[in-house]
Amino acid sequence: MRIVLASNNRGKLAELQALLAPLGVALLCQADLGVGQADEPFCTFVENALAKARYAAAHTGLPALADDAGLCVDAFRGLPGVGTADYATQFGYEKGDAANVRALLEQLQGIDDRRAAMVSTLVAVRHPEDPEPLIAVGRVAGEITCGPRGDGGFGFDPVMLLPQFGKTFAELPAEVKNAHSHRGHAARQMLALLRERWLQDPGVGP
Repeated sequence: MRIVLASNNRGKLAELQALLAPLGVALLCQADLGVGQADEPFCTFVENALAKARYAAAHTGLPALADDAGLCVDAFRGLPGVGTADYATQFGYEKGDAANVRALLEQLQGIDDRRAAMVSTLVAVRHPEDPEPLIAVGRVAGEITCGPRGDGGFGFDPVMLLPQFGKTFAELPAEVKNAHSHRGHAARQMLALLRERWLQDPGVGP
């Protein structure tokens, strides 16, 4: 079965391809199919993921999977949340992972409460008007370090410390990260939903 990933993020594509490999699903990047980015006007992960999945399905004719994920910092009342990807731009930096990390560390200077959670919401639709989208949510709580650590992953991985390992996501081997990450938790839920609901449905698509 072919499913289009409603994202142009190659890091997400690689992680989700590995996590969904047991299903034998061919996960295609929407950019490779000539599909641009959907609008994400909502303030919750699930609403934006649903909008992206519907958009990709409408423009490709394929079932679509979307991931809306972000960092929720306790001291910032859950922000940056859905604005995670563009976080640095509000402080005058260019958009990008390194700038996001720099801006976050600057904003947390002098703040003792460094608790945060990485949240991933996956939404899958069979077609744009699918009334019963599949929804899976993964959440991992940790702390923001005082400086980047590790060379793996992407996004805020270098500063997101997992207390049970004493390491950031960026310091963990890929297989360990996938087993314990927010996206890993959500992907395993989605894998079970896809297996139960779609793989028995001949009308899902090619």
